[in-house]
Parts: sequence; C-alpha cells; structure tokens
Amino acid sequence: MNSGSEFLLSLDSLTVRYATVTALAGVSMDISKGTIAALIGANGAGKTSTMRAITGLVSPAQGRVVFDGQDLSGWPAHRIAGLGLRMVPEGRHVFPLMSVRDNLLMGAFQRKDARGIASDLDKVCARFPRLKERWRQSAGTLSGGEQQMVALGRALMGRPRLLLLDEPSLGLAPMVVRDIARAIQEINREDGVTVLLVEQNSRMALKLSSYTWVLETGRVALEGKSADLMVDDRIRKLYLGVGEGG
Repeated sequence: MNSGSEFLLSLDSLTVRYATVTALAGVSMDISKGTIAALIGANGAGKTSTMRAITGLVSPAQGRVVFDGQDLSGWPAHRIAGLGLRMVPEGRHVFPLMSVRDNLLMGAFQRKDARGIASDLDKVCARFPRLKERWRQSAGTLSGGEQQMVALGRALMGRPRLLLLDEPSLGLAPMVVRDIARAIQEINREDGVTVLLVEQNSRMALKLSSYTWVLETGRVALEGKSADLMVDDRIRKLYLGVGEGG
C-alpha cells in the first residue's frame, strides 16, 4: 500500500462480509487528489460494497479506509459525510414527493451558511438548467435523466471533496449518458472534486477516468492507467465487447 499526501482516499486490505458471504477480500486502492478514478466489474463483483464501506454504511471486517490521512474505522456515516464525502447511490433515490428545490437543499443539511447555500443552488442550476425549469415539480415525476441531475446536484450541495458515483449511467438513454459524463468531467475539472466512478458501462468509465481498478468476486483482478486498460485485450474481451484482435 502506497502512502503520501497526494492520495485523498486509500483502502488498505479492505474485507467486507455479510453473514457468511465475503463481498470484498483484501481490496487495496489509492486515489490521488483531483483525479477521476474508476471501479469496474460484473454484477456481484463487490463494487457497491466498496462504496458502502467507504461511506460507513457497512463496517469492514478487516482493513482500513483512510481519507486525507485520517483512519475512518468505526466512524458513523453522518460523521464521514461531514468530512466532504458524498455518494450518489445506484438508482438515484430522490425524495419523490419533494420538489426539485427541496431535494437539492437536502444535500446541504449539515451546512449553516445560508448565503453559500443560495450561491451553490445557483451554481447547480447553471450546470443543470433543466432543474431550474422543474424547480417546484415533484422529483418523482421527472425523467430518469432529470432525477440523476437532481441526485448529482444534491451531492454537490454538500460541497464534496470526494464524490462517489454508483452506476450513474444505469437505465439512461445514450444522449443523457453523454450529458451526465460531461457533467462529471466538469465537476472534476472546474470544481476540483475528486471522483470515484463505479460503472458497469466500462467504456464510459475508462474514457472518463485516469486510473481504473477491475474487481472480480471481491478482489482486484487488474488495475492500471485507464488509457492502457482500454487497449488491454483482457478488458476489451470481457468488458468492452471486443474480441482479441477485434
């Protein structure tokens, strides 16, 4: 395991179990500050368990989660969120009966700076203009793409230092996926937010990220620079739908 101030998040031999099932077995990762990193793999590989362990939603059986040099072992989820970790969960999970505006404000629940909150609402609306058009509309009546924008905007209202995205392209039309991908790049580049992207859309994940880990049955099977993995025959065959030499 590498160490050093250039890493915002480090996972050190992380093991997660649910009763008798081992979801993660000794996973180690170092994510550099200011980057987009990706975690890919098939269903059941352990991607979501990794996210849940990072955010304190499950307690690791072994290993450590270290954020900006601080060991988060035993920390509750709300305290971890207070450090600037925000997760957009798979399936978006907006509050369906609440307005778009109130959904966004839920992302700032730990903040007290009214002027800053108002300024960040304006920034979210500038990044996702459709949300301003739907301002008073119940979030449950929005399209899937619009709900993903709400979920992203809600996370940004917490002024994250690390943004965890769990399957942000799931169930969305290709044109909407492109919009979400562009937003992720802007959040990283313009806001300086470090991003960990968990995706079954491996092509999208590899294109957006600088470094990628490949999980198979709870273990890191492969890792490297995303540009290198994009042309790796094993990745092309298993995750990109391209045969060797194809």
